[in-house]
Amino acid sequence: MPSAPIPTAPSEPGPVPVVVDDRHHAHDPAYELNGGRVLEPRREVAARATRIREALVAAGHPVLEADAHDLAPIEAVHDPGLIAFLREGYDAWRAAGGGEVMIPDTFRSPVWARGGRASASPLAAPGWWVFDTCTPLVAGSYLAARAAVDIAMTGVAALRAGHDVVYGLTRPPGHHAGSDYLGGFCLFNHAAIAARALAADGPVAILDLDVHHGNGTQDVFWRDPQVHYVSVHADPDHLFPFFSGTTDEVGEGPGRGANRNLPLPHGTDDEGWLAAVDEAIAEVDARGASAVVVSLGFDAAAADPIGSLGVSAAGFAAAGRRLAQLERPTLLLQEGGYALEHIGGLACDVLAGWTGR
Repeated sequence: MPSAPIPTAPSEPGPVPVVVDDRHHAHDPAYELNGGRVLEPRREVAARATRIREALVAAGHPVLEADAHDLAPIEAVHDPGLIAFLREGYDAWRAAGGGEVMIPDTFRSPVWARGGRASASPLAAPGWWVFDTCTPLVAGSYLAARAAVDIAMTGVAALRAGHDVVYGLTRPPGHHAGSDYLGGFCLFNHAAIAARALAADGPVAILDLDVHHGNGTQDVFWRDPQVHYVSVHADPDHLFPFFSGTTDEVGEGPGRGANRNLPLPHGTDDEGWLAAVDEAIAEVDARGASAVVVSLGFDAAAADPIGSLGVSAAGFAAAGRRLAQLERPTLLLQEGGYALEHIGGLACDVLAGWTGR
């Protein structure tokens, strides 16, 4: 069902539109495998989005239902084979005898001759497209991934309608998904999809504030000078995704210099985190982006069960103030954040910092 028309942008800071889509509930695997252990319940659960939505509504921010979009924005970022896998792979897996939760047990390796080859077996498909065991898939996962993209693209439309900031309550997260792989709880990379769409209007910056490096987003724009990616995250020597996010990863070819990583030591608090955020914002400002996409994770918070930094509620509010000072149309898209008792308040803190309320 189409949503109501996108509301007219306010002339001064006020409540921030929050784009939602309840189809995210369809992605609800019973468990995940993480660190060699079965986690039940999982970390990445539907209650994450529910808690944030309830808190933002209570704070007076209006809810905007996402509009449906076709596959074109997804196809502009993701390999057709990956899209087909998310759409059809689960049913094929079950028909071939796979369990209720689809988790790979055999992974392609880059050291195999010519990088290996795809197998005709539906039981092998997860290991071709998914890079870890902590991203389980079920029958509704594709529907939820499409919903996250619809949220992001509805946010793009709201920016084009004149809003200075829009909050897209995307779930599952997306920044670990590359053009031809997924993992890290992430299915479609909604931040990359939104940025590629906005790049039709001029240069775009993606500012990634999740505690984990957005390896997928980095890979998508590795050779793209039109989209500038800057990430503030925990040092990959001690936190997932481990194999990307170092300072010497700067892009390649025409995209060289358009990628910047600012990894932080274990336990970094507000002072160190905000200094890195300031550095990232200054770089975005200097490059003259016409719009900004923020991959907004709350797992940098001190209370987060899988993060490793020590950012407080005041730190997130300060980040909101700094983002507003960029004075560019900004789309905030939800990434991580797994402390259920805190994430709603942290979302409110960011928007309070932005609006000054």
